[in-house]
Amino acid sequence: MHATTLTQKGQVTIPKAVRRALGLKPGDRVFITLDGDRALLLPVHRRSLSQLRGALPATAPFPGHQQIREGIRRQRGEMLRQEGGE
Repeated sequence: MHATTLTQKGQVTIPKAVRRALGLKPGDRVFITLDGDRALLLPVHRRSLSQLRGALPATAPFPGHQQIREGIRRQRGEMLRQEGGE
């Protein structure tokens, strides 16, 4: 367990051993959440888009860029017709 002091501004310094163990670097974000009478510090690790690829299951196969463009054009045309009162 590590002790730290709360400043007048409500800030605390995270001890070096804790920062190292959590992989925290200057500018990193952390969540602080309450768990009963305790405060938990949870690191927010950023991931690149390439690291997130495949994290969620696909609900349908990718139809291809051309089909997506055609679908957007079709939907835009329908919206414009509805706005124009046709």
